[in-house]
Amino acid sequence: MRFGQQLRSSLIKDWYYHYIDYDELKNSLKTAYVTQPTATNKKPKRKPWTNEDEERFVRQLETELDKVFTFQKVKSQEIVRRIKSSEREVNDVVQRHTQLEAEQARTGQEGGPGAEALEEDFMLLEEDLSDVIADVHDLAKFTQLNYTGFQKIIKKHDKETNWHLKPVFAARLRAKPFFKDNYDSFVVKLSNLYDLVRTRGNPTKGDSAAGEKQQNFVRNTTKYWVHPDNITELKLIILKHLPVLVFNPSKEFEIRDTAISSIYYDNTDTWELYTGRLKKTEGAEAIRLRWYGDMDTDTIFVERKTHREDWTGEKSVKARFSLKEKNVNDYMSGKLTVDQIFEKMRKDGKKSEKEINDLAQLAKEIQYRVITRHLVPVTRSFYHRTAFQLPGDARVRISLDTELTMVREDNLDGRQRAGKNWRRMNIGIDYPFSQLPPEDVDRFPYAVLEVKLQTQAGQQPPEWIRELTGSHLVEAVPKFSKFIHGTATLNPDRIDLLPFWMPQMDVDIRKPVTHRFGIERPGQSTDPSTTNLDEDTDDEEVAHLQPPSDEPEEDNENLRRLREARDAMEQHEEDQLRDYGTVTDGQADGQRPATQAAGNQLDVEERIAADGTDEAYPLYDSEDEEDDLEEAKRIGGWTYAVVLTKTKMKRAGEWLLSGLKHAAPTPKPSGVPNDDPGMGVPKNMTEGRRFKAPKGKRIHVPVRVEPKVHFAAERTFLSWLEFSIIIGSIAAALLNFGDDVSLASAWAFTIVADLALLYSLGIYVWRVQMIKGRRAVRYHDRFGPTILCLGLLISMAISFGYRLTKGGEGGLKG
Repeated sequence: MRFGQQLRSSLIKDWYYHYIDYDELKNSLKTAYVTQPTATNKKPKRKPWTNEDEERFVRQLETELDKVFTFQKVKSQEIVRRIKSSEREVNDVVQRHTQLEAEQARTGQEGGPGAEALEEDFMLLEEDLSDVIADVHDLAKFTQLNYTGFQKIIKKHDKETNWHLKPVFAARLRAKPFFKDNYDSFVVKLSNLYDLVRTRGNPTKGDSAAGEKQQNFVRNTTKYWVHPDNITELKLIILKHLPVLVFNPSKEFEIRDTAISSIYYDNTDTWELYTGRLKKTEGAEAIRLRWYGDMDTDTIFVERKTHREDWTGEKSVKARFSLKEKNVNDYMSGKLTVDQIFEKMRKDGKKSEKEINDLAQLAKEIQYRVITRHLVPVTRSFYHRTAFQLPGDARVRISLDTELTMVREDNLDGRQRAGKNWRRMNIGIDYPFSQLPPEDVDRFPYAVLEVKLQTQAGQQPPEWIRELTGSHLVEAVPKFSKFIHGTATLNPDRIDLLPFWMPQMDVDIRKPVTHRFGIERPGQSTDPSTTNLDEDTDDEEVAHLQPPSDEPEEDNENLRRLREARDAMEQHEEDQLRDYGTVTDGQADGQRPATQAAGNQLDVEERIAADGTDEAYPLYDSEDEEDDLEEAKRIGGWTYAVVLTKTKMKRAGEWLLSGLKHAAPTPKPSGVPNDDPGMGVPKNMTEGRRFKAPKGKRIHVPVRVEPKVHFAAERTFLSWLEFSIIIGSIAAALLNFGDDVSLASAWAFTIVADLALLYSLGIYVWRVQMIKGRRAVRYHDRFGPTILCLGLLISMAISFGYRLTKGGEGGLKG
């Protein structure tokens, strides 16, 4: 689907005149014809692009930019005012609710008209906040669509006119940065208000900073990638179920409060920590130093993550202790002993002796490992984290890491990046770290969503989490690691073993909307009986759907507000339905069906992959191919002939390849009914991918290796050995007959037994090596059993053949 068509189908009707006029800008790129079109020449050549044309186009582009910037600013200020107004209303209702509870506790009575009125007020406030949340979502989508429109039209201008406007217009975009508005402050405020309303003024109490103080914790974590276009929508969806976890509610929210930085250590000669964490070997460790906030933070957490295999009966665990920033260098070099570190902690007496001894043991083990294994800083990770969790309740915790960036911290290549310090000091939290050279920084293109659950055995996660992780908003990437990804990308000449998700970086992870899931305004329903009402339905028909009221409508203030909210919601319903029902690239043209659009039933290592697009900002399908053909047609001559021939040959090759695939006698899977959404993955919604490692590199695919795997390989080898012994025994028995027929048969069975023995031994040794190396190869033996059966058949045929042809020698008498 072209961007112009996508823009028309996705925009909000009430904001129609505030969007970029993409079609008009595209028409402005066409100059007048040299000659008038005729019946024989419908598209004659156009006049060349002149300086006057450029000035005219730039003025028009400036007008569109000013229009979008002004509207975005006005709507953002309007949302700020609505949030402040909602905050006053929520505080007023919560205060009245507190007074009512105190009165009920004093009199011992419950319920009553006052309680019912408060409940109605809470319901109205919840609808109002849901409406504000929908406004924030719509504004984020508005910003994203318009920013994409400007990028597309500038690219088209530079291509068709050969005048380079992109560098110049980038400065004008920075002067009116409507696309850089950060919605995190809206998310935090709306989360607090919505949590107050949802809990009826009784939010969950607990230690919000429990995550920072916890020393040892075990979690079941699943990781996903989130495209930047879906980040704000995802946050708004989650906050309606879980509040934003704020470590210090007493201070005003600042963006630097969400910053998290980590320094990872490794041996730059062996890369043993990287390899161990990548291969998930038993006991593999990751050692890092982490701090929260800006560089002036005094508290540094020294952490060690240890991987444990399931068959050990233990869980992977992260343990850490705090250290003052001024003591980090001395501790890592061994100049500062562990006893000196915990001396003050023992004097304070805030922790028990057992806790202090456990932390001291951890500190000794990390210090010993760093010194003896020559571990040094290699990679820094930086990101802003938005955490969603009930304070003090770690059963469900969701974190979203944005602006993820990896930076080199080593002193390789003859450059002193960190020097003798434990971290480089020429950067802080100033994303995107433009002062760094390109080879020192890797800006991750997606956000990382982590869903951390602590559920009992057999217990299912909440339904809304299953819907979220199976929606089009996320892409499952199990076992994704910031340390592994950053170290691999920043050291391409030193690391040859890459993680399995690395080739996926070139594939667009966005997927079409498969079901109604996302932000909806109050009054919208997923029930087709209500969402598919006829557009011509008038107020009287809608009134029949409403329950009758016992009180006069003009005297009921709550019902009046509900009716006004319903009317406003109905006005937006058609636009919202069209917005959420729109498909993105990959579905309309059939070029590349989306990956697991119905959910993430399969891990990435269980899928095979095809090539993806390599667009600078591939939000919608590129028009380059058709534009090239049209441009060549305008030029005519050999240029048009060559381009047309290439296009025809490409389409013919695709048609031939498709025909050969259908003609090949390969097994076909059973079809999945299209009308049953519960039957696995819907048809045409999975993507085949075949990942290929770059030249000189290898892709490591996670492979689970437990002791029973080795035992299974041994049992298979012993089964082959048993068959070989049985066949050898048959050969030895045939030798006792003493005639030529028996001798020939004995030779045939002996050869089969020896070949089977050697083959099984070779297969067993190969399997053991692959299992030790955790290689993702085909362990299934497709040919061995078949060859063994054929060998036995040939041996029996030789025996019967000799006996039949030389039966006169007495072989048949017995």
